[in-house]
Amino acid sequence: MPESNYRPENISRIFLLPNLMTAGNLIFGFLAVLKIFEGSIQKETGGAVADWTHTYTISLYCILAACLFDLLDGRLARLGGRESPFGREFDSLADIVSFGVAPALLVFKIVLFNLPSRIGWIIAVFYLLCGAFRLARFNVAATYNLGTGTRNFTGFPVPAAAGLISSITLLIISQYQKEADLPFGYGGIGLASLMIFLSFMMVSKFEYPSFKGFNWRTQFSPPKFLGVVLVLGLTIVYIEWMPAVIFVAYLLYGFLRPFLSRAWRKEIEEEEEDGLIVEPVAPPPPPEDL
Repeated sequence: MPESNYRPENISRIFLLPNLMTAGNLIFGFLAVLKIFEGSIQKETGGAVADWTHTYTISLYCILAACLFDLLDGRLARLGGRESPFGREFDSLADIVSFGVAPALLVFKIVLFNLPSRIGWIIAVFYLLCGAFRLARFNVAATYNLGTGTRNFTGFPVPAAAGLISSITLLIISQYQKEADLPFGYGGIGLASLMIFLSFMMVSKFEYPSFKGFNWRTQFSPPKFLGVVLVLGLTIVYIEWMPAVIFVAYLLYGFLRPFLSRAWRKEIEEEEEDGLIVEPVAPPPPPEDL
């Protein structure tokens, strides 16, 4: 990462492509919130089940699209050596909308409001607070160069948590297209429990790979390449449940990772032997006399 990007005169500089992706992340997050309110109005005014479930489904796809844009902004920034303090702060502001407010509001509007004594409201707010705490901790670690010398995320990443809760919700909604209402049964209880669990996971000390070693020069063996193509194909064909499988696999990997050998971790994460970095770390500013 070039040190020049962090010189005082470059702090407010906006690099076009990475920040366009971040803007896309924020726009889709805002669209998700709009669709959640639209679906709620349709549901509360006695609209057809197919109508409000379809509107909620669009909001879920918007959150998943925001996850994709969030993935692309970091890749483009690192590809061109254009990581910057402005980009990091802009990304966190977008993330709190797309991956904090949107999923918390969505799950509350669909199932959590059924819980007694405003417990659902407390769960949604707790999820949002943990997401904000996770993002703040990330920025502090990056700003003050507090790292461990690895490419790992500490705690379950906020975009992954939003992707998981959204993909599971999408799966649940797809099972109730013909029901009179979305009942707060086992699916709703499971969703509420999952949101509490992910809240703790975001602020936990579990380490998750950031896969920052992947770039345009990453080389795959033929079996691994075919596996990636297979996963992409299945995701396109079975869009209602494959995202849930991918995000659940990533969540479980954090628990299994400590038990894997370094060779296995390197094979899975494409980790380089040297030059490892923390979740993006800003080099210290140059001396004033320079």
